Amino acid sequence: MGKFGVTEIILILIIVLLFFGGKKIPELMKGLGKGMKEFKDASKGEDKTSSSEIKPEDK
Repeated sequence: MGKFGVTEIILILIIVLLFFGGKKIPELMKGLGKGMKEFKDASKGEDKTSSSEIKPEDK
């Protein structure tokens, strides 16, 4: 009971396609990817603003 087979994955994809429609899915995936990237950067302790605020002479 914890593993998904090919049949279950196909069924889930069909339900998602019917629920959201074909045009909305790329937008959802883009948002999901962006959120995952931000989470990954935050978990590493990287911050875009802190690295851009450091002046070259301060390094």
